[in-house]
Amino acid sequence: MSPLPSRTTQRNSLVKPLIPTALLTASLLAACSSNPTTPATQATRPAFVSAVQVTATDTPAGVAQRLGGTIISWPTDCAGSCTALVGLAERPAATLGAQSTGTVEANRDVFSAGGAITAVMGGSRHYMTGSRHYMTGDFTAPWSSGTYSPIPENAPLWQKIGLEQAHSLAPELGAGITVAVIDSGIDLTHPAFQSSLTASGTWKDFYGLDNLPQEEGEIGVGAYGHGTNVAGIVLQVAPAAKILPIRVLGPDGSGDVAGVAQAILYAADQGAKVINLSLGSLENSSIVEDVIRQVTARGVYVVAAAGNDNQERIVYPAALATKKGSFGEYLLSVGSSDLNDLKSSFSNYARTLEIVGPGENVYAPYPDNMVAAWSGTSMAAPMMAGGLALALGQELRVAGKDLTKKMAESAFDVYNNGANEAYKDMLGVKGRVDLVKFLKDTTRQ
Repeated sequence: MSPLPSRTTQRNSLVKPLIPTALLTASLLAACSSNPTTPATQATRPAFVSAVQVTATDTPAGVAQRLGGTIISWPTDCAGSCTALVGLAERPAATLGAQSTGTVEANRDVFSAGGAITAVMGGSRHYMTGSRHYMTGDFTAPWSSGTYSPIPENAPLWQKIGLEQAHSLAPELGAGITVAVIDSGIDLTHPAFQSSLTASGTWKDFYGLDNLPQEEGEIGVGAYGHGTNVAGIVLQVAPAAKILPIRVLGPDGSGDVAGVAQAILYAADQGAKVINLSLGSLENSSIVEDVIRQVTARGVYVVAAAGNDNQERIVYPAALATKKGSFGEYLLSVGSSDLNDLKSSFSNYARTLEIVGPGENVYAPYPDNMVAAWSGTSMAAPMMAGGLALALGQELRVAGKDLTKKMAESAFDVYNNGANEAYKDMLGVKGRVDLVKFLKDTTRQ
């Protein structure tokens, strides 16, 4: 891989406080810490964001002045009524009127990554931090030749979902399909991604406000490595797919409504056919809901994690997956199961949950040429994203709008013989993903 371009924003040594406990619960972070490498640009994040309708006669300066805010994004080629995002320091005065201010929501740290790191490995040196064991060094396999190959530690997971046979059923391996990973960024220099990323001109960082979605942080702290792991899982399932890296989360795993909304639209505009959202919030964002409606209406698949607080509820935007129209057709909610097809202790569950995948101790690339295992619904979601990429790389024999439905209906029955009795009908339509049956049901063999 060629050297990375320089960042357009400067990094200062700023200390970012811990997320409050209440927000941690809402955003489902299993581990969180302050980090001294927060981008300087994040100090000016607006507290609120407004999605306001504008026309071709409106100007950014005029709208910003009317609302007393700053323009975050402005539509191009607006022929009728379009939406602009405006950052606000406080809620606008009621005298402006709802039509003038549009939809106003809290912006900062509404979304967060979920999951917990369980192991890191990578060479001859090792050290201990608490109960975690890390290894560092000149680890390059299984990417020493620049070609991605399965990680041996994941063999039981891949056997469970039939990955080896799935690859024989979908020999294109996802070629020609772009999967956008909207997350904490990825380690752009990791050898696992040498030939698996979209062109660097397409990369985007809506957290650091530049075009370099590089992971930031330190080993074992917060969400450092989360996006790298998620992208690596996609590639183990669909090795020939391309990853579009988009960063919306900081080192502590939190991110803003404006960043997530912009990232989803941007991914679709860049040609992503599948978008992976291993992030969520207990509160629905109507702004994010609207952009998901827009991209799913364009036939873009969105895969979203269900959350990790062991509750009978699904976080947003995964909770939108059973809405009528394009939401139900192109948005897929994903929970986690273990290798015995039992609900993972951390996974959320609900009668509206569509499918689960084996999301415990999933090994994938980690920053600095290492490998790490994470557990969470965040790890199950990219298995579905990769599975969709496998199918989309082949000739389909079902309508595109039926693909997520077929994935859920072809799953292995995790309720058989009384299993998961306490969670009956709350771990998906049938249960755990079965890539072999899914591909046989949806692609021409």
